[in-house]
Amino acid sequence: MNNPKRYLVTAALPYANGPVHIGHLAGCYLPADIYVRYLRAQQRDVKFIGGSDEHGVPITIRAMKEGITPQQVVDRYHAIIKESMAQMGISFDIYSRTSNSVHHETAAAFFKKLYEEGLFEEKITEQYYDEKTNTFLADRYITGTCPICANPKAYGDQCEKCGTALSPEQLINPHSALSDAVPIKKSTKHWYFPLQNYEPWLKEWIIEGHTEWKNNVYGQCKSWLDNGLQSRAMTRDSNWGIKVPLPAAEGKVLYVWFDAPIGYISATKELTPQWADYWCQDDTKLVHFIGKDNIVFHCIIFPAMLKAHGGFVLPENVPANEFLNIEGEKVSTSRNWAVWVHEYIKDFEGAEDVLRYVLCANAPETKDNDFTWKDFQDRNNSELVSIFGNFVNRTWVLMHKLCGSKVPPLHESIMDDKDRALIEDISKAKDKVEKLLEEFKFRDALFEVIDLSRKGNKYMQEKEPWIVVKQLAENPAAQQSIDNCLHLCLQLTANLSILINPFLPNTAKKMLSMMKVVDKLLDWSNAGKIKLLSVGYSLRAPELLFRKIEDEEISKQIEKLKSGLITATAENNQAMPTSTNTADAVIPKPTIVYDDFAKIDLKVGTILAATKVEKADKLLQLEVDLGFEKRTIVSGIALHFTPEEIIGKQVVVVANLAPRKMKGIESNGMILMAEDNTGKLHFVKPESVIEPGAGVS
Repeated sequence: MNNPKRYLVTAALPYANGPVHIGHLAGCYLPADIYVRYLRAQQRDVKFIGGSDEHGVPITIRAMKEGITPQQVVDRYHAIIKESMAQMGISFDIYSRTSNSVHHETAAAFFKKLYEEGLFEEKITEQYYDEKTNTFLADRYITGTCPICANPKAYGDQCEKCGTALSPEQLINPHSALSDAVPIKKSTKHWYFPLQNYEPWLKEWIIEGHTEWKNNVYGQCKSWLDNGLQSRAMTRDSNWGIKVPLPAAEGKVLYVWFDAPIGYISATKELTPQWADYWCQDDTKLVHFIGKDNIVFHCIIFPAMLKAHGGFVLPENVPANEFLNIEGEKVSTSRNWAVWVHEYIKDFEGAEDVLRYVLCANAPETKDNDFTWKDFQDRNNSELVSIFGNFVNRTWVLMHKLCGSKVPPLHESIMDDKDRALIEDISKAKDKVEKLLEEFKFRDALFEVIDLSRKGNKYMQEKEPWIVVKQLAENPAAQQSIDNCLHLCLQLTANLSILINPFLPNTAKKMLSMMKVVDKLLDWSNAGKIKLLSVGYSLRAPELLFRKIEDEEISKQIEKLKSGLITATAENNQAMPTSTNTADAVIPKPTIVYDDFAKIDLKVGTILAATKVEKADKLLQLEVDLGFEKRTIVSGIALHFTPEEIIGKQVVVVANLAPRKMKGIESNGMILMAEDNTGKLHFVKPESVIEPGAGVS
């Protein structure tokens, strides 16, 4: 679409079962925001739509683990995610949520229309069922031993230890995650969307019509279409989600990947009464920003749904990014191997633009990339501080020192080749950056902006106004050379503020303040011009745009990352609290001989003190008297007991367990706990009070 009248930009709805990490930002939210800010600077009509996906198995799994309701989970994490997005400058026009009534109504009506037009297939199939809880089990609710790596906590759809995609049938010793029951197969009815009926149209629309899509997107779509599409269930057996709007559908909800993308439509309805202009007019350009794991849903399933419904525009582009790894390893929320956005904001206050810069400069646009704290430091210190920030600061300092704090005139009669080359660089930079942004090549576009500031540094170094000023006593005309240099450097700075604004909006605002100009300067039409700052206009004192990041700060972040991994591993190895009507799967462990058991030193201890561990909801730090010594033990029981109620309690301790650090605290032992079928934890303890240090055998 060459000249769309309006733009509708969406960013994937994050699951509200945890905070967002930097992989989420790099994957879709930052590139979407850069693109939208560019469109706004172009004065184009654009709506930027986002929101939390609050249905589906990940939500209920989180609720089960934390012992709370799904609604409590989504309420908590929706608020955290929304605040993190705002603090990072992700400028949604609306950030909604799929638990809103308007979304329930919109998604139900969408399903009902397809149903009434006979577009679904009704099928009765055999699915896994937990007889103890009378619940059909999604694959994630089935756990067992991985047949590949022998991980005893693999899920029915994936082993998170080795990364292998699985099916429940492949698990060794499968159990329901809702009880200790072995799941059975039971018949159930669901409504399937026949994707194969839309295969010819999808091939024409994508394979022939969108060859301009990114290779990773086009290639994945082609692979799916070449392999042939099958009917896909659009409903699930569950009590959490949007109820299937049919009389005979008790206990069934819409499949989360049916309802979630409709969230883009319902959020636009919330935003504006003119929502249909953006969703139903052919002169709208719809762009979905997503990660590579969502390509099929946004390029095949959702477009087929829209086509079946009729009356909606289809995506013009789906510029999906690949994954961002952390320090050489794949991000894992269950292992806490992630850099959480809300924690970064606290640790690096006022440095949101630094993270935006690093994530864009290192964006996984064509392949998986790796985030390291060392690279974060190097890019900040070597590029933002030493190149971009250095040029702006030098310009301002010299302008105040050599030009009376005002924009000096440009003396065209004495302009030389270096002056004219810089003017040409400024003009060309706009066209380069604009072309790359239109092609969704944000990393290359950012490089062009930084490279322009690099050229400014080189120009200033060659002109040497700090040397020329020494010639004024003998040659007063030398002031004209100084004027020209600093005039062009100031005009270049004004251009840099325009070009950097989509990427680093807070930095652009600081530059506007230094120039004493209003936001209107940031209009894209001003880029490439060299008469943005008026001659004789007084400017404010220089302000450092970025600060140097020290080695100690980076060491602290690396240690925090490793400590979080250790803590998560320890918490996962201890009893995991569950909801009031569920319990984690009980998986029998391998048989051992007596000599193995004899190696364990079990002692009775008395809890002398207990405190909550900072920034760890599940951990308590205990001081335990073992008779022969007092021990510090960190235990994952904070969701079940308050510190006050357990002081004086006797417990059984694994006394010869190797020490390990958890949240920076060395834990010397493990408290034995029992978990009942409601998920409640209980102390394993002697029937009557005995002396601390007594052995257990």
